[in-house]
Amino acid sequence: MKKTWIAADDLRASFASAMSAMYQQEVPQYGTLLTLVEQVNNEVLEREPALKQQLDATDELRRLRVERHGAIRVGTAAELAMLRQIFAIMGMQPVGYYDLSQAGVPVHSTAFRPVGDRALKNNPFRLFTSLLRLELIDDATLRAQAEAILAARDIFTPRCRELVNLHQQQGGFNAEQAQAFIAEALETFRWHTETRVDSKTYNALSQQHRLIADVVCFAGCHINHLTPRTLDIDRVQALMPQAGITPKAIIEGPPHRRVPLLLRQTSFKALDEPVRFTDRLEGTHTARFGEIEQRGAALTIKGRRLYDELLTKAGLKSDNVTHQQQLAEVFSAFPDDARTLRTHKLAWFSWQVTEKGQAHPDAFHPAADREKLIDEGCLIATPIVYEDFLPVSAAGIFQSNLGGAEQARAHGNASQQAFEAALGSAVVSEFSLYQQKEQESLRRCGLAR
Repeated sequence: MKKTWIAADDLRASFASAMSAMYQQEVPQYGTLLTLVEQVNNEVLEREPALKQQLDATDELRRLRVERHGAIRVGTAAELAMLRQIFAIMGMQPVGYYDLSQAGVPVHSTAFRPVGDRALKNNPFRLFTSLLRLELIDDATLRAQAEAILAARDIFTPRCRELVNLHQQQGGFNAEQAQAFIAEALETFRWHTETRVDSKTYNALSQQHRLIADVVCFAGCHINHLTPRTLDIDRVQALMPQAGITPKAIIEGPPHRRVPLLLRQTSFKALDEPVRFTDRLEGTHTARFGEIEQRGAALTIKGRRLYDELLTKAGLKSDNVTHQQQLAEVFSAFPDDARTLRTHKLAWFSWQVTEKGQAHPDAFHPAADREKLIDEGCLIATPIVYEDFLPVSAAGIFQSNLGGAEQARAHGNASQQAFEAALGSAVVSEFSLYQQKEQESLRRCGLAR
């Protein structure tokens, strides 16, 4: 008799729900944020019935209500490699390579996430996972001390390791094993008020960079934020103070547009949380916060180059109003209508034959004029949602919530090869995933071979 294992999508959904519940308990303001985002999303859907219809037709509406991403930071290659195995059980693959050193943050990262359409619609939970780059610590003595502290810890429970091995041996989990796995894996991401270092060591690491202290000084890789998805991030930013939440100074990413691009992010300021050091002194640690995101169209390599060029040109302003005005002015050079984005090959789209188009099958062939078919009501092209992250935006969020000033953008010190060696596998190219999704939709329509 064939055993029935719990599906990876169901494991991921259960884990995401458990993590959200834990984080709401640990950081009550996150619960307030969820309520605010739901309120704004409902306002948008009521105000824009066409958007609601589009989201419903593409099954985006259902996933909007459960969508979350989180972020964690680890200190060693062994920790990163073990996380890869844990996330694989939940149907999450490492997608993309992000060099955050370009914005003054000593980590490089990937996003563990589902990649298939069905998996994304079921639950698009992602974990942005950063690996500390100890080689970027200037002080050799402090670097060696940090290495020793990290080498002496195990952020995974023994039972979690046993269950990962069991899954690899038998190829799945039954219901009881799945429940145990979620509970044990969750312990890795729980907050600890007790540090693993004395106050002097903590202060020395913190002076190098606040993020280094955050990674090295605790027993686990505590979740440092969870992020619901909104349909109007500008509205959420404006309402946060009324809800008793202090937002960060600026919204990261592109400006508000008719056709949203990539990813916009903001957050509330990180909490000053009490901690106790091994020398019995007490202090505070600042790392955990709540974030909001608004997702737009995934860009082609050509579109992404234009985006990066314009973002660099726009620079940073100290207040959000001025920053958004500057962004809007600079990004006027980026087309803001779906037709131009398609014809100039700046963004990826998913193509679908309409009911009217199904009555004219001969019109659909690789040489067909796609825009004409759209004009005739025979074809629909919907922007593919960007499922990934932006290194400068991520670094901006991290910097603003680590008690340090925003640092100037500079050329990074990327090392994807070293990151993949630590990970134990190659990362998946996000561009190839979007290209594949568009090509598959064109083939289904008969518009590509």
